[in-house]
Amino acid sequence: MIRILQTPAPAPSALALALAVSLSACAHAPAPVAETQAVAEPVKPAGPALWKVADEDTTIYLFGTIHVLPGEVEWYNTAVSEALDRSDTLVTEIPMGKEADAQAQQLLLASGMLPEGTTLRSLLDEEEKAAYEAALTKLSVPAAAFDRFEPWAAGITVTVLPLLQQGYSADAGVDKRLDELAGPDKQRGALETVEFQIGIFDSMEQDTQVDFLIAAAEMVDDTKAVLDAMVAEWLEGDADALAALMNEEMDDPAVAEALLFTRNANWAEWIDTRLDQPGTVFMAVGAGHLAGERSVQDLLAARGIPTQRVQ
Repeated sequence: MIRILQTPAPAPSALALALAVSLSACAHAPAPVAETQAVAEPVKPAGPALWKVADEDTTIYLFGTIHVLPGEVEWYNTAVSEALDRSDTLVTEIPMGKEADAQAQQLLLASGMLPEGTTLRSLLDEEEKAAYEAALTKLSVPAAAFDRFEPWAAGITVTVLPLLQQGYSADAGVDKRLDELAGPDKQRGALETVEFQIGIFDSMEQDTQVDFLIAAAEMVDDTKAVLDAMVAEWLEGDADALAALMNEEMDDPAVAEALLFTRNANWAEWIDTRLDQPGTVFMAVGAGHLAGERSVQDLLAARGIPTQRVQ
């Protein structure tokens, strides 16, 4: 999801956390889309999971990413490097680069601000206000700092801040590093726009946004520990364990549908269509989209398109 907010959408609390790491939407799936499962070779994981979809003249690599990481985390190994080098095009969730970051900041200011005369804390009851202000105190942030923010924007900020304060960095994020490593000559593509991703949050009902904010505030002490556990499973290449961790945080099927499953279906359709065009693509998306039931791989299998685990 949006790099400045990322993130990447589970129960409201973990919604921002998942977005922050590009685990996008953690899911407790109501049911699998089909009984058919993605085909996978029994390859022993040797790093973050990498899959591919291929036909006679097209190969699409699928790599799950995390948008913020500690700078010392090493994940770029031989398998990932070779897949990226073979690819003609790097495709990410949204466009990368400084221009896209600036656009995201501008859209946040345009979409994430409350009307004049309305403050964030005026939308909260006394219990919610106390929980929110306690979280800001722990983050060494003044109580009025985000009063102009809509609840969803404040919720993502409250989730990301403890990560940034404790060693995580967007500059070390996987998508940004892949964009740098791909070099200037490789073609670029994006599955979504920044406007679309912000719109998912901005269209939430106000009560849902407030629930999201308060859940984020209540987990502020645990945010880094939860993300540390997710990153550990990601580094091990254990997609099932990663999905299980995310499922613990998801209790809103409507949010999961909007932030995970609908988008997975869109991307499976994109892959299906892209297979009609020759070439090699390295597709990097939030790791949560490639784990658990109704993952991109499951939805491809439902279309009769097998996925092969290559790392």
